[in-house]
Amino acid sequence: MYLLELTPTQMTISIVIALVLGGALAYLFWKQRKEAKELLDQHEKLKSAPPAPHATQPLQLQAYERLMLLVDRIALPNLISRTNATGLSAKDMQLLLTQQIRQEFEYNVTQQIYVTHESWEAVRNLKDQNLLIINQIASFLPAESTGQDLSRAILEMLMQNPKASLHNIVADVLSYEAKKLMV
Repeated sequence: MYLLELTPTQMTISIVIALVLGGALAYLFWKQRKEAKELLDQHEKLKSAPPAPHATQPLQLQAYERLMLLVDRIALPNLISRTNATGLSAKDMQLLLTQQIRQEFEYNVTQQIYVTHESWEAVRNLKDQNLLIINQIASFLPAESTGQDLSRAILEMLMQNPKASLHNIVADVLSYEAKKLMV
């Protein structure tokens, strides 16, 4: 066997080259791991951060818009004028009015995730109040009453006591909340 003999200078140069290459590789490996960790941290921050306020604002405004439309549609005078069904008994008209209110409400129930708790409670209270008014007035009418009798009785009650209907107050609440978002 023939062993390669190196002079001390050659041995020193070989060691220096090995150390420089090893150091360069160690530095590159360290740098690559650091960049990967920074990217991972940045991704985790983006994933866990709540959406930026400006990202949800259009959805919130749209929800307030839809709830304003709901409030208008279930306002008793508007509901009665849209439900001009002739020939119905008071009981059938009561059923039709309450079904329409419930359907409108159920159609918009998902909007509650975009609006304040107070706004949603105001809308829910309006729905409940309107159902109560319809059912109470229907219960006081004679059994042979027509749907027109029920409609007239509801409208007369609202004219005699304008504060009985919450729809203007609820509309004001929704409008106020929507305007706060736009500031």
